[in-house]
Amino acid sequence: MNTTHSTDTNARTADTNATTADTATNTTTVTVIGLGNLGQVLARVFLDQGHKVTVWNRSPGKADELVALGATSAPSPAAAVAASDLVVVCVLDYTTVRDLLTPVGGDLAGRTVVNLTSGTPGPARDLAAQVTEQGAAYVDGAVYAIPQTIGTPEAFVLYSGDADAFARYEALLAPLGSPVFAGADAGLAPVHDVALLSGMYGMFAGFFQTVAVARSAGIAAGDVTGLLVRWLTEALAALPGFAAEIDAGDYRTDTSNIDINAVGLANILTATRELGVGVDLLQPLHEVFQRQLAEGHGSESMARAVESLR
Repeated sequence: MNTTHSTDTNARTADTNATTADTATNTTTVTVIGLGNLGQVLARVFLDQGHKVTVWNRSPGKADELVALGATSAPSPAAAVAASDLVVVCVLDYTTVRDLLTPVGGDLAGRTVVNLTSGTPGPARDLAAQVTEQGAAYVDGAVYAIPQTIGTPEAFVLYSGDADAFARYEALLAPLGSPVFAGADAGLAPVHDVALLSGMYGMFAGFFQTVAVARSAGIAAGDVTGLLVRWLTEALAALPGFAAEIDAGDYRTDTSNIDINAVGLANILTATRELGVGVDLLQPLHEVFQRQLAEGHGSESMARAVESLR
C-alpha cells in the first residue's frame, strides 16, 4: 500500500469534513415574509447562500417555486417568525408590517427583524419601538436595486436601527447588495430613501421636460436621450462641489452664480412656452432662484438654492 497516498487522502477527507462543519456552523435560519417581486429574489439569494429559509406570503401559491428550491413554506406569520432567528419583511407598506407582527407577540422575543419594506421615517421609528417592546431587535432597510440586480455589485442597501443586530447579520445580508449602516435611529434609512428618491424623480422630471421640448420640434425621444445622458454624466461632476458648499455654508463663487442661472432658466422657460410645451416641472426651480435673488444672493453659488427649501 502507498502510505503517502493514503495519508494525503485522509488529510483531504479531514479537510472536507472540516469545511462541511464550518458551513453548517455558519448556516443561519432566515424567514422571508412577503413574496412579491423583491421578496422572491431575497429568498432566492438566501437559499443560494446555503441558509435554511422559511417563507410566508398571504397568497401561498407564491411560495411554490421557492419550496422547490429548498425553502419551507410556513402556514402562518407566527409559524414563520418562530422558525428563524432572522426575520426579513418585505411587504406593501408599514401598516401591513405592523398588522403582521403585532399578533405574533412574544414569538418575536430574541429575534431580529430586518424590514425592507418601503416607508417613511416616522412609521419606521414607531415600528422599531413596537418590535423592541416585543423583545426583538429592529433594523430598517432601503434597497437600491431592481429585483434583477439584487446580489450584483450594482446593488446596495441602507440600514438603520439596532447597531448590534446589524453587525451580527451584516455578512449574511451583504449578498443582497453592499450594506451601508446609516445610524442607530431607525428612521435614518427611510430619510436617506426619501432624499435619494427625490433626486431620482428630479432627474426623471428633467428627462420628461427634455423629451417634451425635443418632440415639439420633431426630434425623437431616443435621439435626444443619448445626448442628455452624455451631458448629465458630465454635469454630475458638479455635485460634490455643491455638497461641500452646502455643508460649509459658504456659497462664494467666481463662476456659475444664481444671477447667471436665473437668467438662463428664464430664457429656457420662455422658449419652452413658445414651443407650446408646459413648464410645470421647471417653473418651481425658477421661483426658488427668484427668492434667492430677492434676498440679495445673486452673486452666490447656485447651490444656495437649497437654503430656500429649509
